Amino acid sequence: MRSPRKFITPAVAVGLLAVACCHAVAAEPAPKPTLVSVTKIWDKAPHCAFTDLLRWKKQWLCCFREAKGHGGDNGIVRIITSTDGSKWTSLAVIRQKGIDLRDPKLSMHPDGRLMLLMGGIVNLDGKYHTRSPRASFSHDGHTWSLPKTLLSEDHWLWRITWHKGTGWTVSKLNEGRKPRRGFLYKTKDGLKYDYVTEMETEGISETTLRFLPDETMVALIRPRWIGLSKPPYRKWTYTDIGQGIGGPNFLLAPDGKMWAAGRKYGKAAKTSLAIMTGTTFQHVLELPSGGDTSYPGMVLHDGLLWMTYYSSHEGGKTSIYLAKIKL
Repeated sequence: MRSPRKFITPAVAVGLLAVACCHAVAAEPAPKPTLVSVTKIWDKAPHCAFTDLLRWKKQWLCCFREAKGHGGDNGIVRIITSTDGSKWTSLAVIRQKGIDLRDPKLSMHPDGRLMLLMGGIVNLDGKYHTRSPRASFSHDGHTWSLPKTLLSEDHWLWRITWHKGTGWTVSKLNEGRKPRRGFLYKTKDGLKYDYVTEMETEGISETTLRFLPDETMVALIRPRWIGLSKPPYRKWTYTDIGQGIGGPNFLLAPDGKMWAAGRKYGKAAKTSLAIMTGTTFQHVLELPSGGDTSYPGMVLHDGLLWMTYYSSHEGGKTSIYLAKIKL
């Protein structure tokens, strides 16, 4: 039997905030981060998109998909590297015959290897047929194992978060919007996944997980949810943030603030930085972006937020960008 879902709507959240304000002298103003720089770092394919970023052994690794377009053709995953964030060179290409590899995510496995999590779609005559997650591993970032299929067909693992030797990830099941279901899994080796619980939110899709110091797990969920759970992470409460977000990512800063990024919807799509809590979400900085855009990689380094993303705002060509932001 499924456990009952608990939701906090924007109206309820506002009411709770109003009550809290009665006992406070003044509300804390929203932070105002500053864009230090933004640079195009890769545009050598017709369509470069879906980034992630990792700081590894004093170098930067950025991964993304290269293809002819956003979907319908078979893409490859490229990993580029830089020591200073200015000059980037190609380090590796991962491809699989007949498969559209997309949504790559880099992480450090507890045993020290690099792990690349990605989705693989089978297209027939340019139309979606089926899909399943895949993983590759590397000791040096240059040579990677052959992509190994994970779980079963129709699953789509979005991002893995390693915490105290265990990897946590959410899979969205079923293509399209309805009926779509999400499941929380855990793993020790990145290849075998154990079911934990169903994430029962409407339209659940891409999900990033992080951990607070008290072991609370926080989930930022496309299209518009923040989820919270305590160990063993089987029961969740959800807040509707009242706005859509695509390609969500977030991290926990040393001062305890949570910074999020993804596609901001409106008259025009933008990649945007936001400040969030377990029940609130507020955009605070739009990045130079537009058109086909989002899927940020985020790393805090040397007092700055380093953030990769893709965008097609310059001449309509979808390219990879690196922003440095003072929080």
